[in-house]
Amino acid sequence: MANEPTPTPPQSCPTPDFYVYEWAALESADPCGDGVIVRWRDGTELRCHPLWLRENLIGDPLAGLDGIDPVTRETTVDLARLPADLRLIDVGVKGGALAVAFEPEGLQATYHPGWLRHVAEGRHQPASHLPDAVAWTTTDLAEPPTHDGSAVLDDDEVLRRWLHDLVAFGVARLENTPADPRHLEAVVARIGELRGSNFGRIWHVDVDVDPVSTANTSLRLPAHTDLPTRETPPGFQYLHCIENDVDGGASTMTDGLAVAEHLRATEPDALEALRTLEWVFFNRAQDHDHRWTGPFVDDGDGRIPYTFRAFHPVRAFPAMDPNEVGRGYAALRTFAEVANSERFQMRYPFRVGDIVAFDNRRVLHGRDSFDVGSGGRRRLHGTYMDTDEVYSRLRVLARRADAPHERAADPVATNPVSNRIEESNV
Repeated sequence: MANEPTPTPPQSCPTPDFYVYEWAALESADPCGDGVIVRWRDGTELRCHPLWLRENLIGDPLAGLDGIDPVTRETTVDLARLPADLRLIDVGVKGGALAVAFEPEGLQATYHPGWLRHVAEGRHQPASHLPDAVAWTTTDLAEPPTHDGSAVLDDDEVLRRWLHDLVAFGVARLENTPADPRHLEAVVARIGELRGSNFGRIWHVDVDVDPVSTANTSLRLPAHTDLPTRETPPGFQYLHCIENDVDGGASTMTDGLAVAEHLRATEPDALEALRTLEWVFFNRAQDHDHRWTGPFVDDGDGRIPYTFRAFHPVRAFPAMDPNEVGRGYAALRTFAEVANSERFQMRYPFRVGDIVAFDNRRVLHGRDSFDVGSGGRRRLHGTYMDTDEVYSRLRVLARRADAPHERAADPVATNPVSNRIEESNV
């Protein structure tokens, strides 16, 4: 096939997903080994394997042609049924798009150059369409980035801006929501599926006569993350203030990323101990027995920067060489001193109607002690959600808001402190 670059797209060149791509006409397409290299005018290149191209061919279920289902955008190709000698016999540019022919199947296919371009630029990766993480201290954020939540059930833009800040800073707040115990579930259901735990799908944070957790007392809670006893702790947590007229009980948040950056620069040995020395986390409850072994600062598989397993009531046993236990405790002390310091720990009032969301694997939360002797009450409702749910909803909201372009926008939060940080870092 001849290379015929042109900026004019053909009338029909569907893509294997639901994004709308700008037409980025190809300059050339040339055979390379068992595949093809496509090039754009600015020198950007992408090498495509024939099996990958075949999987992403738009299929025709009525004609029995396997490929990308035009309705679900999922592939119906069974690789075991493809010819072992599948190859490209003809490649070129047609109307700016990639045009190829497969043998021995005898199929021809055309591929949208904008879709190919987004792969070449790495915009198909999991981090795509999400804001970069912005590490913060109390110099940057005195309180959580805040949005008016009165219309969040009906306004996608409010939801998108709130989730944008939540992913960027690890914490974001809605204000002006009803103090209705049913409201939290309705808001969170707008994002995705709730994640249950041994506390249920929706749980309360109140002073119990017979508490099952230190959260259900009036005691101070230092900076911590929830459920380190699980193989995968919950990704995000949501807390809704229903009542709060007690003395004390200010809420706190600490950015674990900022603490880790500080330790890397000032106490690298402590950070190394936190990342490598393991502990057994164990919720010693009458009706539950969850346990997990891992480091306090868990690098995981590298795709998520850190998971902080930071809840001392359930950190039960050292799982390390006995000679390392002292070093392990010293590193924990260093981390706690930094995480609970005025420089790193924001302190703010939890007002009735506020919904505070935060990344439970990144941001450490806590509270001051409070007095219930005067007859006041502090009642919160909470729930968890997996990280995947938040990321998925934010990508979809960004896609809809930015149509017809595939690139996600960077909204500006209503909180002036958040605005300043976004403009310089995000």
